[in-house]
Order: sequence, then structure tokens, then C-alpha cells
Amino acid sequence: MDADEEVEQITDPDDFAVIAHRGASGYAPESTEHAFNLALEMDADYLEFDVQMTADGELVAFHDDEISRTTDGEGAIGDYTLEELKELDAGSWFNEEYPEYADEAYEGAEILTVEEIIELYGPDENYYIETKSPEINQGMEEPLVEIVEEAGLVDNGTVLLQSFSPESLKMMHELNADIPLIQLLWWEVDEETGELEEWLDVTPAPVDMTDEHFEEIGSYAAGIGAHLDYYDGTEVIDEAFVQQSLDHGFHFHVYTVNDQDNMQRLVDWGVTGIFTDFPDQLHEVLENG
Repeated sequence: MDADEEVEQITDPDDFAVIAHRGASGYAPESTEHAFNLALEMDADYLEFDVQMTADGELVAFHDDEISRTTDGEGAIGDYTLEELKELDAGSWFNEEYPEYADEAYEGAEILTVEEIIELYGPDENYYIETKSPEINQGMEEPLVEIVEEAGLVDNGTVLLQSFSPESLKMMHELNADIPLIQLLWWEVDEETGELEEWLDVTPAPVDMTDEHFEEIGSYAAGIGAHLDYYDGTEVIDEAFVQQSLDHGFHFHVYTVNDQDNMQRLVDWGVTGIFTDFPDQLHEVLENG
């Protein structure tokens, strides 16, 4: 299956994907039922979340390798069993960090498994799932593919799997070539040279990417996920790169954009989806732009 065929499984070409980054995580604690519920209330097209593996081999929706930022626990998530993680409070931190959006209902929010999320929202919702830190969570690909297959997401065309790791993506492609995959890319600015370097050396800088680079990604992935700028404000992609990617048959999604001016600019460039913590604000741009 080539990139063009896989793209057809993602969405109608005329559609634009509003991707709720860890749910509506600007308004509620990330990757919890509260954030996912809000995302759907705001008509997000995809519920996006990262997957980590517990000490007993369960797959949970969680971003960080360490649990201290978004729970009342400490240490590596992979050192905890699912039962132990379920005892943690994954919501109160949000009320402290974002008092303007605080809600007592967030206190005691649970970490969710992938199966629980799919059971909550059903096989007809769209899911956008990242294999996080596959070098740590070794072997997570096979159970993840099994979960989305058994839940009917592959048959329904309601799942995208994403990763920064080409190895993880290729593994999932081998397990089931019918699942559309997104190659995430992150370019860093070299402090000495000022040049852009992809942190896992997947590609050269966007301006230096050739047909061969796109063809390599297209051998397993249906889309590209990229960021607009680096931490220091350096913009790493432009309209020409977006169009070059589209011309090679890819969907092009940009993460994580919370500024409406940038949202509008990216829409004008032709990107086919945007990750955001504020799905309602992206909808405003799409409706008024």
C-alpha cells in the first residue's frame, strides 16, 4: 500500500482534522476522561494521546516517562503496575497549574488504559495514538495493534498511529499494513551552527529533503506530523515544505498549535490537520477564516 492509498483511509480529502492534543488539555487534565469528554463536546475530529507501558505490560494513556508532573506520584511510569497507577491522582495538578480552568471534578482523575478509552467512546470515534518512548517501552507495538484491531478501529478506519520512531512505525506496518501511520518529526536548532537537525536523524532539514526522503517515509507512513517552530522561536517549516509534502501524497499535520494567528496561517498553507489543546479555538478559525 503506498502513501496515496493510505491517505484515503485517514479522512476525506476535503476534510480538515481538528486533533485534540491529549484531549482538550488546555481546559482539563491531559489524557483524562475529562479532557476527552470536553474535546468531543467541542467537535474535535480526533482524540489524540500517547501510550506508555506499565510494569505489568498494560498500555495506558500518558505522555511523560516520569509521573511526577501530572500525578501525585514519583518515578518512572514503567516501574508501576496498572493497579498502582490507578491509585494516583492525575487531575489535581491541573487545578493548581491552571486555576482559571480549575474544577473540583478533576480531583482524583484516573489514568486510563487504551482499552478503557475505546470502551468509553466506542469504535466510531477517531483515535490518534502515539507510541511514546518505544526504546523504553519495548514490545508495545504488537499489543497496541491487537487492541485497535479487536476494537474494530482498523475496519472502521477510525485510528491513526503515530511515532517519532521509524522503527516503531515500521514494526506496526508489518503487523498490519492497513493501519495509516504518521511519521512525527522534530527539528532542533544546533546552537553552534544554527542549522536544523532532526533529533532522531530521520530526515535532513526540511529545505534539504529530497524525493528519496519522502519515498522512504511513504514506504510505511501515510502522513507527516511536524512542528511549526523550535523553542527559541525559529520556524522550522514553511508553506513550500507543506506543499512539497502534499505533492508527495502525504497528509500534513502540525503539532501543537494554540495561537489562532498561527492556526490561520497553517490553514492558509494547506495543512490537513492541526493538533491543539483548544479544539474550540481551532474551530473558530476554521469557521471565520
